[in-house]
Amino acid sequence: MKTSSTILVGIVTAALGAYGYAMLAPARVAPSEHAADNKPEKPNDHVEQDEHGADRIRISDVKLAAAGVMLAEAASATLTDTLAFNGILRANQEAVVQVTPRFPGVVKSILKRIGDKVGKDDLLASIESNQSLTIYELKAPIGGTIIERQVSLGEYASEQKPAFVVADLSSIWVDLSIYRQDLRRVRLGDQVLIDPDDGRGEIPGTISYMAPIGASETQTALARVVLPNPDGRLRPGLFVTARLILAARDVAVAVRKSAIQTLENRTIVFVREDGDKIEARQVELGDSDPKFVEVRAGLSAGERYVAENSFVVKAEMGKGDADHD
Repeated sequence: MKTSSTILVGIVTAALGAYGYAMLAPARVAPSEHAADNKPEKPNDHVEQDEHGADRIRISDVKLAAAGVMLAEAASATLTDTLAFNGILRANQEAVVQVTPRFPGVVKSILKRIGDKVGKDDLLASIESNQSLTIYELKAPIGGTIIERQVSLGEYASEQKPAFVVADLSSIWVDLSIYRQDLRRVRLGDQVLIDPDDGRGEIPGTISYMAPIGASETQTALARVVLPNPDGRLRPGLFVTARLILAARDVAVAVRKSAIQTLENRTIVFVREDGDKIEARQVELGDSDPKFVEVRAGLSAGERYVAENSFVVKAEMGKGDADHD
């Protein structure tokens, strides 16, 4: 038994010795002819520097588009000092008509529904008079759109309530809520930019009415803008935002605010160069408004720059710099 234990200890000791030798032995080096194959390849999107020491990265239009990066041209712009308001779209109440039956009676037919467009004198419904038991026609007094219908087939229609409401939606009221501290800065005729938040841009208008009284619940007063609505883009009941232009100043070169980035404590704009390169161009900024910022130095009008999702290019440049190192 003692002999067996001695043999076992010897085997274990020999195994451990061999393992230790393997750990201490130098690693086997691959033949020199394969050394080039093991070198890391230089990435396509790597950081380099131009003659002025500015960082540049190679990146294709395809890759930019896939990342949602949008380019724009630096150009002149009008910077505005503005006040922001919330508002709601309403049907122009001067072009809304309630269509009420002349005599009470039973609705015999209905020809128009909510949302239907009608012309002046178009037939809306027919009603059997309770007095004469004859059927008379209910017609549209103006051209427009049916926005309400308050009768049903076979129902008793009363002259006390409207059966239909017709609105001419070719113009729309925009009712803005003006806070009391801003009232002194708002005047009739002031220019306002209305944003319906539908991706189609702002609509210019002017303030045509200021309410003489305020709302005690919200401590705001009403200002109204009347906008044309020929294509039905503006729908009553939807909320909008508005910017009242207080002052405006023209600048020679401006970029979108989303284009501005900070890189190594430098304010930069990513500029497209030489077809497939983007340079981190240091710029000097001036005045700004909610959308644009003036560039006083470092960028010329007509140069293409990264206007949207510039953080994607910044991340690519940081990644390429790390790979290059």
